[in-house]
Amino acid sequence: MIEQFYTDLDGLIRIPSVAIDGDEQYPFGKACADALDYTLALCESYGFRTKKCGNMLGWAEIGEGDEMIGILAHLDVVPEGTGWDYPAFELTRATVDGEERLYGRGVTDDKGPAMMCIYAMRVLANSGAPLNKRVRIIFGLTEERGEWVDMEYYKATEELPTFGFTPDASFPVGYAEKGIAVFELTMPKPAAGIDTVSGGNAHNMVPDYCECTVGGTTYSANGVSVHGSVPASGKNAILACMREINEKSPCTLSEFITKRFDDDCDGAGLGIRMSDGASGELTLNLGVIEVRGEDVVMTVDIRYPVTKNYDAILTMLRANCAQYGVSVTPCEHKAPVYIDKNGKFVRTLCDIYNGITGDNAEPFSMGGGTYARAMPNIVSFGPAMPGAIETAHQKNEYTTVAAVDTAVRIYAQTLLELMDI
Repeated sequence: MIEQFYTDLDGLIRIPSVAIDGDEQYPFGKACADALDYTLALCESYGFRTKKCGNMLGWAEIGEGDEMIGILAHLDVVPEGTGWDYPAFELTRATVDGEERLYGRGVTDDKGPAMMCIYAMRVLANSGAPLNKRVRIIFGLTEERGEWVDMEYYKATEELPTFGFTPDASFPVGYAEKGIAVFELTMPKPAAGIDTVSGGNAHNMVPDYCECTVGGTTYSANGVSVHGSVPASGKNAILACMREINEKSPCTLSEFITKRFDDDCDGAGLGIRMSDGASGELTLNLGVIEVRGEDVVMTVDIRYPVTKNYDAILTMLRANCAQYGVSVTPCEHKAPVYIDKNGKFVRTLCDIYNGITGDNAEPFSMGGGTYARAMPNIVSFGPAMPGAIETAHQKNEYTTVAAVDTAVRIYAQTLLELMDI
């Protein structure tokens, strides 16, 4: 079965399903539609019941009963980025530093985890165990864009799970997720003092390249791209480029960015630094900068603690940006998630993970945004192991063969035990 897993996953990764603005037939572009069709056909071949939901998303299901265990996965991916040593849209198996790895865009976020859950469902379906609950894996197509209109469509037209998880984070289980707020900061181009500027691929990626021309001189900088929820782990190319400009040919834009953003990524320069005991510190990522018409537009991604207030953050942000003539436009907001970490559901998932791995881990909170926010009673659950190197949204995104094997075992055991919860 494991060799077939690689073949199935390779076929999915070869589809470059970066969500775009599409049309009625392909709401998020043909590549996303192709990824969904491929996955549903695969599930049908394994005996699952399937449904495509208005070209917006789809699901596959096994089992019987009134209660439903939901698995919320997504088939869209972030853009390729630059600097790959392996083909981004192809599954590559390679032994590096003594471990067998699987490389490819989406192998950890979230095509690989979706395939792990499909295979866990296969194990369960073939086990002979009575399935007194249904297990439905729901395939979204726009998680990385942030709008989640796919999940809104599902909630309006389909049956909600009784409870469930999203395989889009780490083990043992995430019981809390910080609030996510995306804003556009706009500075009139004549006031900015630049000719052109471009940097970054997405608000939830630390930018790995930026280029800016000032007075006919072009400046550029490279960075290190990581997931936007942990921006301090990377190197922001926009900030690096603006620092050089501010030293050699300062302008209003370079002064604003170098004074209001820093490597700590905690929002202190914008007056929004904050933290709480449940989920930690606020983080801020300056993900994209571009010229739109007569404006310079900067897109920032903020992850704020679960006990803090979104409106207060917006008020403080506007006050500190106004000093440089920068306006603030809200683009996206997802409220925090918090589920009792001592409740039976969370403890069951944690105990299964610990039992299989021999670990003694505890539920955690995080800044990442997953489909756990999309529906009630959903938590994030794997597939990354605690302490594993984070490669999602980066060049050379990879997981290991050992991690895949362990995750499929955990998911299969979890689905079996949830039949009796």
